[in-house]
Amino acid sequence: MKITMKLMATSCLTLTAAMANADGHMANEMTIVSWGGAYSASQQAAYHDPYAEKTGVNIINDESSAEAVAKLRAMNEAGNVTWDVVDVVASDAIRLCDEGLALEIDADTQLADGDDGSKASDDFGDLLVSDCFIPQIVYSTTVGYRSDMVGDNAPTEICALFDTETYPGKRSLEKRPINNMEWALLCDGVAKDDVYDVLETEEGQAQAFAKLDTIKDDTIWWSAGADTPQLLADGEVVMGSTYNGRLFALIEEQKQPVAMLWDAQVFDLDGWIIPTGLSPEREARALDYVMFATDTQRLADQAKYISYGPARKSSAPLVGKHAELGIEMAPHMPTDPENAKNTFLYNYEWWADYRDDLDAKFQAWLSQ
Repeated sequence: MKITMKLMATSCLTLTAAMANADGHMANEMTIVSWGGAYSASQQAAYHDPYAEKTGVNIINDESSAEAVAKLRAMNEAGNVTWDVVDVVASDAIRLCDEGLALEIDADTQLADGDDGSKASDDFGDLLVSDCFIPQIVYSTTVGYRSDMVGDNAPTEICALFDTETYPGKRSLEKRPINNMEWALLCDGVAKDDVYDVLETEEGQAQAFAKLDTIKDDTIWWSAGADTPQLLADGEVVMGSTYNGRLFALIEEQKQPVAMLWDAQVFDLDGWIIPTGLSPEREARALDYVMFATDTQRLADQAKYISYGPARKSSAPLVGKHAELGIEMAPHMPTDPENAKNTFLYNYEWWADYRDDLDAKFQAWLSQ
């Protein structure tokens, strides 16, 4: 496994941004990239609207986070970076940092202290998985199913995805190797602790693809986080993978006949990066925004709108009820003890190293 390396020193950029901040020279418009749907709506309510009200800055939303790495590589090569702040998963943040496409952040000087007085590095703790990554949430990718299409035999385990005899009908799975490869190996008898060692070998990858072959003809592949919720709502699939917050919205807000499967949910982190190559004014605005959007109260506020756990320890005591439904949010979090009895810990460092290779193999497998 290659060692994470920082390819671009950013101290000069950071100093320039700090000077721009001190002089008040910040851009009055910014483009923030995220994942769309219920997730972007929660960010709009918790971060964007309060920040725009406080500063008067005009925020333009872009929903291209699924393509963030490829697009930032292209923008950098063209010398025309049009995004200011980008929401990415942890493994993508590591890749972008390694390639010098994301700005390094000093957590204790460029992020807010916790409301309890803790420094940001202590408050975020182990979730600061990269020098460029500014954590927001802990979430999981899990499976939802149509409760009215499974009869009296509701699934309880992740391997129901591969059981087309008991659960006939279409499934929806994300059009990328992450999570699908892990679940395929788990359901082909590989022990949880051995999954990434097996997946590192050609034989292990062939084993995962062979397991996925068994449901390939029964699968609708999705690219956007909103796809599976819509397919479930329309009754086009009997079950499908997506993010736990999307399923929360489908079940609790839309009252669809859908239930959630927590078995082998895959924990992951999501957070911000700031692209390198911005002007000093744009970089200063981006830094000002992420300091605001990741403080203790703002991260707790997001949990009022979607069932993702805040990344700061100091935010956890502030998580209460849903802003509109009035229900307690803690039991809907992936980290709730009842939901976290059998989680799968996603290895973002492993995927940062193997993603490009397995993406290519996965797309080739899909086209066969």
